[in-house]
Amino acid sequence: MSTPSKELLLEIKQMIMDTLGINDLAIEDIDDEKPLFGGDNALTLDSVDAIEIVMAIQRNYGVRITDQHIAREVVRSVNSIAQFITENRPG
Repeated sequence: MSTPSKELLLEIKQMIMDTLGINDLAIEDIDDEKPLFGGDNALTLDSVDAIEIVMAIQRNYGVRITDQHIAREVVRSVNSIAQFITENRPG
């Protein structure tokens, strides 16, 4: 299991901000470990945001997320998104 790069983590944060039109938050304010939904992360996201993030991940990284239970785990945090991309991105 390889570790996602710092560049990938930053790329994911930027993708989330761009996809959801978030421009009142600094990229450094998004914690890699904290849950993206609920909790005490700087982002306040909902289920519609989750769908948009999943679509952006699939579009930008060429990976498929076909099961909603897997999708829920993938979009749990920036780190979980990065790990999924690292493990499933086409060669």
